[in-house]
Amino acid sequence: MKLKAIKSYPANYGGSCAKGISQTKTIYTNRVLLPQKRADIADEFSPTSYDEALEFIASKIKESEPKRIGFYLSGQMLNEDYYVANKLAKGFVGTPNCDTNSRTCMSSAVVGYKKSFGLDYVPVRMEDIEHCNLLIVIGANPAEAHVVFFNRIKKAQKMGMKVVVIDPRFTMSAAIADIYIPLRVGSDIDLLNLLSIRLIKDNKIDNEFITNHTNNFESYKESLLRLDEKQLLQSCQIESSLFEEFYGLFINSKNIITAWAMGINQSVQGVDKNLAINNLHILTGQINRKGSGPFSLTGQPNAMGGREVGGLSTTIAVHLDYSEENCQKVAKFWNSSNLPTQDGLTAFEMIESASKGELDILIVCHVDPVYHLPNRNFVEKAFKKIPLVVEITAYRDSETSKFSHIQIPALPFGQKEGTQTNMDRSLTRVEAFEDGGDILQDWRIFAKLGEKLGYKEQFNFRTTQEVFEEYQEMTKLSDKQHLNIFEADYAIIRNRAFIWGENLYRDNRFFTHNQKANLFFVENKNLSEQTSKEFPFTLVTGRIRDQWHNGSKTAQVKSLLKHKKLKFIEINRDDAKELGLKNGSRVLVSSKRGAIEAEVVISNINRKTVFIPISHRGVNYLTDDKLDPLSKEPDYNHGAVSIKKIKYLFQ
Repeated sequence: MKLKAIKSYPANYGGSCAKGISQTKTIYTNRVLLPQKRADIADEFSPTSYDEALEFIASKIKESEPKRIGFYLSGQMLNEDYYVANKLAKGFVGTPNCDTNSRTCMSSAVVGYKKSFGLDYVPVRMEDIEHCNLLIVIGANPAEAHVVFFNRIKKAQKMGMKVVVIDPRFTMSAAIADIYIPLRVGSDIDLLNLLSIRLIKDNKIDNEFITNHTNNFESYKESLLRLDEKQLLQSCQIESSLFEEFYGLFINSKNIITAWAMGINQSVQGVDKNLAINNLHILTGQINRKGSGPFSLTGQPNAMGGREVGGLSTTIAVHLDYSEENCQKVAKFWNSSNLPTQDGLTAFEMIESASKGELDILIVCHVDPVYHLPNRNFVEKAFKKIPLVVEITAYRDSETSKFSHIQIPALPFGQKEGTQTNMDRSLTRVEAFEDGGDILQDWRIFAKLGEKLGYKEQFNFRTTQEVFEEYQEMTKLSDKQHLNIFEADYAIIRNRAFIWGENLYRDNRFFTHNQKANLFFVENKNLSEQTSKEFPFTLVTGRIRDQWHNGSKTAQVKSLLKHKKLKFIEINRDDAKELGLKNGSRVLVSSKRGAIEAEVVISNINRKTVFIPISHRGVNYLTDDKLDPLSKEPDYNHGAVSIKKIKYLFQ
């Protein structure tokens, strides 16, 4: 089978990602094909049926309290899957503890957008790149993580757009940059504040926009100008001439887009970093027009859709935060009397609760939290204390499967139908191009569980389209009806994407109390884990082009074996020389939390900084479980580690 992207479909503009296109080359040796159960994780799984497994889960839910039940969802789910799961968890099981792994990649951006502009809304679309004069890429590597978008970046660059890449690693994205800034890890806020100071001092700001459409400018300015510019530059560890080159390009660019991803979000300072980016665009009026704005790049296929549906534990549904009025609206719509009234536990907070013996049931769908949450030794101990772990998945051999009691097979991409939302608010249709046989799609599994719990009428969906249409109707409840997905047509979006929220900020009216954008002074104070004599290197993590997360599917593709390995560590040439390392050397990488082995790749990365891709299944034995205080997103990108060469007896 050969797949080819449709050039006329505006979700991808004819582009295909290497990770996704490998779908057709996968050898399905690791699919979960039958429901399985076991009483104890030390036992082997034995086959069961969907009905038997769901009857058992329902009985355990009935025996438990809602606050002791958790749903852990995923950006791998389509909107319809998300919708039914969220409805079941919050509306009828009655637990607010329904979160998604978007918490671990996008929640800092969500909080940043809401604080600055009053709404979780990405004010840039991919097509804006064609009208942009300067693209700033910070804390992101779209060449490997956002391949379709990166191809558009290269085309725009050929038409004259300039690209600045800010990263402690010289990545594939940095290779095309007009200016590359090798920023010290942990100094993002210092660089962004330094740029804001210069813009204000040189009066290169949009005074009219600030006067008419901005809150807090004077207090923000007063706090900002107290900072020492020399100290900020020293913190960044970059040459002043390089900063001046960047500054000159910035002030001479008409339209500017700043794009970022996990290097900004996955931090104990994640929200503050987002606010610092938003501040730049507010100060300069670089927002709400073609070719400009702060562009958060989502990390998963349907991370945006999960946010819209309400999959985060800090929302009820359809962008509605918990309030008495919103709870009443949602309870009435779902005809539910079980709706919780306040935020639930976020992803890592559920695991912290489990570690105290406060979680009876955890239902995990298309996500591998044992692998992807930080401080894995702690996570594994917590999972052992959960009496019932249910894993709804398409693939065997996840790290979570070692701790699950029930495995329920579900259809993966390519075998299921529905909708998802791309990172620029494009609602698109997903079609099945392979027969999934008797395996159920996620929404059907959750609907069957709802029926087993006694809510047959509320979960009596017959088709994916029926689920979508109920979800559409619910979007009418969203504040000021900004989430106008109710205007989409399920049949039409098969051939033409629907863009929600078009012209939402027309006339520069925002969704704050007075329709003005908020400036927030942020400072580089809430520090991540620092290096020490024992742990002298700073670890950062990230995606690579060829593998999707832990490689449960992409690693099965033979054609990808010639590409990057799964378990490597990038290290600076001079650091490698001091440690007696060369390409291919095996090392033991240790932190306060654990240790793993990896193969050395000498690269252009800042000194005393190392990079391990998240395709290394053991990487989170090292990472820190500090959380951003507002977004509750883990700090994957600033941990302290040591490196020791592994010496073999026979070499």
